[in-house]
Amino acid sequence: MDWLDLVRFFHVMGACVLIGTGAGIAFFMVMAHRSRDAANIAQTAATVVIADTLFTATAAILQPVSGTALVWGLGWSLLEGWIAASIALYVLIGMLWLPVVYIQIQLRDEARLSARNDAPLSPRYFRLYRIWFACGIPAFTAITVLLWLMLMRPDLSF
Repeated sequence: MDWLDLVRFFHVMGACVLIGTGAGIAFFMVMAHRSRDAANIAQTAATVVIADTLFTATAAILQPVSGTALVWGLGWSLLEGWIAASIALYVLIGMLWLPVVYIQIQLRDEARLSARNDAPLSPRYFRLYRIWFACGIPAFTAITVLLWLMLMRPDLSF
């Protein structure tokens, strides 16, 4: 096994972590939200924030590092169509993910406040949740397309 095989392994593992953690976070947040139980939502959102910090953020930082190492090590160009499209999608995903992390923190705090006061979830909570959900759809679609690009490496010309 040479260094490129090791980098490829970490790149694929990073993609698995990003997709798996993202899907898991989305599932657990949606299920907690459906319960309408503020304490449950607060606990789930607190765990989600930790998972995003530990897993998603770490993988998100390592992906461009390992990807760039692969591109250079294999003699490819960052301007090659499928690679450029992948980079553009990665930036888009990041632009959707950063507000989502902030929103998850706000959802956690809103749910904690409701649970502490034994009050229903606030209109702000529901507004934030709709934004969170709306950001997740294009982000998950984009990461699915990005994975397809990485596997298929289509001949794209811009």
